[in-house]
Amino acid sequence: MLSYKAPLRDMKFLLNDVFDYQTHYKSLDNGANADPETIDMILQGFADFAENVLAPIYQDADAEGCHFEDGKVTTPKGFKEAYDQFVEGGWQGISYPEEYGGMNLPMSINLVKSEMMGTANWPWAMYPGLTTGCINTLLQYGTDEQKALYLPKLVEGTWSGTMCLTEPQCGTDLGQVKTKALPQDDGTYKLNGTKIFISSGEHDLTDNIIHIVLARLPDAPEGTRGISLFIVPKFIPNTEGEVGERNGVSCGSIEHKMGISSSATCVLNFDGATGYMIGEPNKGLKAMFTFMNTARIGTGIEGLAHTELAFQNALPYAKERRSMRTLSGTKEPEKVADAIIHHADVRRMLLTMKAFAEGGRSMIYHAARYADKMAQGITHGDEAEFEKWDDKLGFYTPILKGFLTELGIEAAKHGQQIYGGHGYIKEWGMELIARDARIATLYEGTTGVQALDLLGRKVILQSKGKIIRDYTSSIMKWCGEFALDRNMRSFVWALTKLCAEWNTLTVRLMLMARKDREIISAASDDFLMYSGYVMMGYHWARMAAVAYDKLENGGTEAPEFYKAKIQTAEFYFDKILPRTSGLAESMMAPSESMTSMDIDSFAFLD
Repeated sequence: MLSYKAPLRDMKFLLNDVFDYQTHYKSLDNGANADPETIDMILQGFADFAENVLAPIYQDADAEGCHFEDGKVTTPKGFKEAYDQFVEGGWQGISYPEEYGGMNLPMSINLVKSEMMGTANWPWAMYPGLTTGCINTLLQYGTDEQKALYLPKLVEGTWSGTMCLTEPQCGTDLGQVKTKALPQDDGTYKLNGTKIFISSGEHDLTDNIIHIVLARLPDAPEGTRGISLFIVPKFIPNTEGEVGERNGVSCGSIEHKMGISSSATCVLNFDGATGYMIGEPNKGLKAMFTFMNTARIGTGIEGLAHTELAFQNALPYAKERRSMRTLSGTKEPEKVADAIIHHADVRRMLLTMKAFAEGGRSMIYHAARYADKMAQGITHGDEAEFEKWDDKLGFYTPILKGFLTELGIEAAKHGQQIYGGHGYIKEWGMELIARDARIATLYEGTTGVQALDLLGRKVILQSKGKIIRDYTSSIMKWCGEFALDRNMRSFVWALTKLCAEWNTLTVRLMLMARKDREIISAASDDFLMYSGYVMMGYHWARMAAVAYDKLENGGTEAPEFYKAKIQTAEFYFDKILPRTSGLAESMMAPSESMTSMDIDSFAFLD
C-alpha cells in the first residue's frame, strides 16, 4: 500500500535557507501576510490533508476508475468527500485576490500546496489543478463583468475549470482547430465542434464547470492567427451569478487510459453552446498560453511528485527486504541476509531518486519566485512587468516540464527495480506510479515539443543564444563567490566547465543550422536534457553551499540533514552529471543519420 509523508523539512530548507523567501515576499504587494507563522500553518495544514485524506484513497480510486453513464461522470469513492473538505478549507483560493474570496497570498505558496496535493494523489489533484489555469486566464484577460461573475465561485472551488484545446485531428498543432464560433446579435457566440482529451471535462465534484475553449470565428484567417478564446460554462449563470440553464456542451465519452484512471478524460461535444469571448478576436492563443504555461509548471510538479512518491515508498522496502551479502562483506550478520539497501546498486537507484526529487523541488521553488512576480504584473495590469517575468519563466518552463517528467519515469522505473517482482504487482503501488508518471511527458506538449520550444524558439529564434549566455552568466557569478572555498571547489570547477560547454554547444548548433536545417529538431531532445542536468547541478551546488554553511554556523536542522544534502550533491556530480558528456556528443552529430533513410525503408514486412 502506497503511503505519503509531506517532506516539510526539505521544503522549509529551500524556502527559508536556500531561496530566502521571506525577503522575496517583502518585495511583493501580497507578501505581507506570508510571514513564517502563516506559511508554517498552511504547510502543516495541507500536509495533514494530503497525507490523511488524499493519499489513502489513491490506489482504491485507481482500481475503481471513473464511471460514465448518459453523459454523466461519477468520480471514485472518496473523491467527492475529499473535494468538499478541500473547498471547506479554502485551499483553492490561497493565491487569489481577496475581492474574489481568496487569501491574497503569493502564487508560490499555491505551487508548494500543489506539490503535496499531487504527490499524495495526482489524479484527484487534476480536478482543482485545471481550475488554477482557468482563474489565471480570467484574471489577465477577462472583462470586469466576467471576473465578477466567474471568479468568486472558481476561487471558492464550488465551480471548476477546464482547458479545451485538442481536437481529433490536432493536438500540438493548434492551427488545425476546426471548432466554430458564430456571433449572435446579443454579443454571445454559438460554438460547434468536438474537443478530446479534456481533463476534468465532466465530473460530480462541483456545481458548474467553466470551459475555456479555442474556436474560430467565421471570417478568421487560417492557422494560429485565426483562433479566438471563449468561456463556455456547463450551466449558464443566471443574473444572481448562480447555476442557471444547461448549456449546449455535453460529454460524449471518457477515455480508458494507461494511468490516471480516476481522472476523467473526456470527449466534449459543443452543439450550439453559448460562449463568451475572452480577450480580442483571433488572439486567443496568446491568452490561452497563460493557461498552458500554468499547466506546464504543474506538469513539472507532476514529474517531481512521481519521483518523490516512488522514492518514499522504495526506501523503507529497501531497508526491510533482505537478499544476499554485500561484496564488501556482511553488514547484518545476525540476519539471514543483508537488507538490499546495503548493496551499492540499490543505493545508486535510491540516491538517483533522492537527487531527482530534491533537485527538482529546488528548480521548481526557484521558478515559483518568477511566478510570484509574473502574477503581480497581472494584478497591477502592468503588461511590461508581466512580460519581463513571463520571459524569465518561459526559459524554465520547457525544462521543468520536459526534463522533470522524464526523470519521473526514470524514478518510477528505479522504484519497480528495487521492489523486484513485487514492483509489478498492483498491491504495492509501484506499477501505479509507473503508469501515472507516463502521461506527464505527453500532455501540454510532449518532451519533443518542449525541446523544440526550448532550442528552436526560445534559444535560437527569439534570443540568438542570449538566453543561455544570461543564465550561464548568473551561474558563473555564483561560482565566483565560492571559487576559493575548498568545500565547494569541485562543484564550482565542474559547473564552470559546463557553462562554457553549454554556450559553445549553442553557438555550434546555430552555425550548423545554416547548412543543416534539420539539426535543430535532431538535437533538441539532447539539448533539453543537457540543459536540465546542468540546471539541476547548479541547484545541487547551491544546496551544498548552504548545507556547509549551516554545519559550520548552525541551522534549524540536525547535522545529519545537512550532511545528507552534501553527500547527495556529491553523488549527483559524480554519477548523474556525467550524462551531459554523451548528450553533448549526440547533439552535435549531423542529422543525416536520422533523415537520409527513405520512408519506405523503415521496415520490410511483406
